[in-house]
Amino acid sequence: MPETLIKVDLSQPAPSNEKVHNRWHPDIPMACWVNPGDDFVLETYDWTGGFIQNNDSADDVRDVDLTTVHYLSGPVGVKGAEPGDLLVVDLLDIGAKDESQWGFNGFFSQKNGGGFLTDHFPSAQKSIWDFQGMFTTSRHIPGVRYAGLIHPGLIGTLPDPKMLETWNAREQALIDTNPDGNLANPPFMATAHMGQLKGEARDKAAASGARTVPPREHGGNCDIKDLSRGSKIFFPVYVDGAGLSVGDLHFSQGDGEITFCGAIEMAGWVHMKVSIIKGGMAKYGIKNPIFKPSPIVPTYNDYVIFEGISVDESGKQYYLDVNVAYKQACLNAIEYLKKFGYSGAQAYSILGTAPVQGHISGVVDVPNACATLWLPTQIFDFDINPSAAGPVKYLDGSIDMPISYDK
Repeated sequence: MPETLIKVDLSQPAPSNEKVHNRWHPDIPMACWVNPGDDFVLETYDWTGGFIQNNDSADDVRDVDLTTVHYLSGPVGVKGAEPGDLLVVDLLDIGAKDESQWGFNGFFSQKNGGGFLTDHFPSAQKSIWDFQGMFTTSRHIPGVRYAGLIHPGLIGTLPDPKMLETWNAREQALIDTNPDGNLANPPFMATAHMGQLKGEARDKAAASGARTVPPREHGGNCDIKDLSRGSKIFFPVYVDGAGLSVGDLHFSQGDGEITFCGAIEMAGWVHMKVSIIKGGMAKYGIKNPIFKPSPIVPTYNDYVIFEGISVDESGKQYYLDVNVAYKQACLNAIEYLKKFGYSGAQAYSILGTAPVQGHISGVVDVPNACATLWLPTQIFDFDINPSAAGPVKYLDGSIDMPISYDK
């Protein structure tokens, strides 16, 4: 059996674990070292460090402090890895911790981060999902059951000082264009957990440590659902040892992770193997990670596909805006599912957690981009295909997701 190099105790607060961190910074010490060719296991907290509970209240989603996330296990140093190399990571297996066979999905309050469709769902809501082996169901969303495409939402390598400076400078410049627009998350020292760094060294690094919210050149929070068991990932290396970290595990997710407190979030473990391609960044012209997808995927082959164009619900025209187009495809799917008895929130949660596919279908036909959302029909206990008879309301509204209004 592979050695578990990083363990997490879900009964203890995440910041008490020195092999976990929640910022990106080159000064964070390696939590452990491995050799190329080694395989090993890392345990992880859920991305909030255990703040969200398995209950029927959404107060925790409403009240979560988003300056604390994400809690990542690592960094893992790989002996011999140098700047300019490619770190090759094989995701051999991923699973939920034995004592935590459940996950959560939710929408943040509009006053605490919001989300992709926050104008339509401004209050905090939550759904709990129970795992039965490779399948999941929710007591808050009846009528659906699907196989998990389990994956890390967040995995990446440490930046070097120059890259960290670049990240912070360009994101601050964006923030400066609209300081009240929630455009990016600048460094925030107070809640930074810098692994084994303590005292003045911790404070100095925490003052410039990059937040983990966005994806960047090193990987990070990409939320790619197909980066699952069996995937192979090629990461750029910027520091000696590479500094690989992982967290934010998802049991299942739709393309785009549109609910933001998204996917089915869980605590778990990752079994991985590492190797190095010397000088690989220059050899292959790599700026961002590339990956080979898993050979194991849920077999859903019948879909209802919803189109969206870059015209918002008020009728405002945008120029080839894929974000607006995908939002409209999602809203069209939600409205469709409501005809079968789902609440809007339940339908939204399905799109965020089920293995839906999102596609950019057209970006050349001015002025409208076209995006599509592919909803697998086989995940439902009933037929959702359109017919001349019209939709049958299978749900009576007696079950819905917990909701918490702002204080």
